[in-house]
Amino acid sequence: MIRSMTGYGSAKGVSDKLEITVELRSVNNRFLDCSVRLPRVYTCLEDAVKARVQKGISRGKVDVYITIDATKADDTVIAVNEPVADAYMAALKLLAERYGIEPDVTAMSLSRLQDVLTVTRAETDVDKLGRDIDEILSRAMEDFNAMRAREGERLYADISSRADEIERLVGLAEERSPQTVREYRDRLEARLREVLESSTVDEARLVTEAAIFADRTAVAEETVRLRSHISQLRELIAKDEPVGRKLDFLVQEFNREANTIGSKGNDLQMARIVVDMKSEIEKIREQIQNVE
Repeated sequence: MIRSMTGYGSAKGVSDKLEITVELRSVNNRFLDCSVRLPRVYTCLEDAVKARVQKGISRGKVDVYITIDATKADDTVIAVNEPVADAYMAALKLLAERYGIEPDVTAMSLSRLQDVLTVTRAETDVDKLGRDIDEILSRAMEDFNAMRAREGERLYADISSRADEIERLVGLAEERSPQTVREYRDRLEARLREVLESSTVDEARLVTEAAIFADRTAVAEETVRLRSHISQLRELIAKDEPVGRKLDFLVQEFNREANTIGSKGNDLQMARIVVDMKSEIEKIREQIQNVE
């Protein structure tokens, strides 16, 4: 079944004590436009995230937000700068010998001297982080697609009901078209009698004029094509694949046939039928703007 281009999904996970949150938001768009927001230090993973999104989403403006919280990560490394410590010890020993004092040095006092201890963060395994983000992103996309599927069900129901209404209006147009010809023939006959001031009218002429009018106003071809378009619409919205662009083209054909019926109708009742038909077509057009 069709899916909406509008959706939201999120998931959380942990990678080496880094807390990762992935969120996806999307709105309708003619093509796929994916934007990824990552902490600057991990921007090297952006292309991989975009590639993963492109596998599961074909249309829409998609924003992917990835936050990485390192506050709970035990990744601090304290190291002894041995050359600096050795230099300090040699200097202190020299001072003690020169001035005849005890080199009163403890580990704590030595560690307080500048650059003896270095504090760094352990390097992040970017490859592993990328794999973990991909797994969390997959779960976020499942949540995201589930919401889009629910929206798609509502779109399906609305589009189906409007297709049913258009089909009903097509039936009314088919019923009205022959009546229009009969009414035209009656008006023509009455007018000829009035102009000729005679009770006898050339029947052959009436038949010829009525036939010409019937040919000019016949809508059978248009209604047959509309019924075919309606059938194709129902098939498309039942498919479990992106069909938004096809639907967009199909609705243009709906409008073309409705416009032709309106131009051929030459009748107030037919005009009303066409107005109602075009109103339903426009509502379908608005809905499919959000179909993937």
